[in-house]
Amino acid sequence: MNIATINASIETQKQQLLNHSLYKKINTIDDLHDFLECHVYAVWDFMSLLKALQNKLTCTTTPWFASPYPETRYLINEIVLAEESDLSIDGRRLSHFEMYLEAMQDCGAKTTNIERFLEEVNSLKNIFVAIKKSDLHPNIKAFLDFTFRVIEEGKPHEIAAAFTFGREDLIPNMFTEILKQFQSNFPNYDLSKLLYYFERHIELDADEHGPMAMTMIKELCGEDSKKWSEVQSVSVLALEKRIGLWDAIEEQIVLKAEMV
Repeated sequence: MNIATINASIETQKQQLLNHSLYKKINTIDDLHDFLECHVYAVWDFMSLLKALQNKLTCTTTPWFASPYPETRYLINEIVLAEESDLSIDGRRLSHFEMYLEAMQDCGAKTTNIERFLEEVNSLKNIFVAIKKSDLHPNIKAFLDFTFRVIEEGKPHEIAAAFTFGREDLIPNMFTEILKQFQSNFPNYDLSKLLYYFERHIELDADEHGPMAMTMIKELCGEDSKKWSEVQSVSVLALEKRIGLWDAIEEQIVLKAEMV
């Protein structure tokens, strides 16, 4: 098994995401707000996947010892640098999650729910209890629970699978086009930070992070067929959870439309 095999095995889920009916439901600024207010959880838990990889594949404790993955530890540290301390649209150093929050605020989306959820996570010191206690849509809960189960229970190559294949890299391209259309249809709303976030995401994934992540998978799995099989299983599940997230957002938009 290899990267090509994994990509072939997740093609059905990728096509479901790319052709999801959600995209045609985002027609108003309120619809866009609904999308952002749900999608932000995926932006946040992605950072946790990344830090889990850094903890497992580099040395983040003292005394320091060299990890057994020389190529991968370089790749992870490079990705962490960009994702956790990138240049914002106005030249400040921010994580991509912080950029996303600012973009939400600038276009009128609410950040209170995600902020309240993170306060609860910090207070409870148990992510699984925080997820269960929250009033999030069941699909969003399932999405988050899957991510943190992989982080807590998964082997390095399984966490790498959720990080690499579970985050569909074609979606930002699609949303950049949607946002450009919104910018022209709703000139009174400032979407510049949101566009910058998605365009930066595309630039990094295509030119740097995507190839780096594939190299990481190859180094972690090597010739071990069991590891490749586990990567395949996690990748399929991760994309199915993302489809569930999309279903939840669409459901929320449709319900609101029916109430009007």
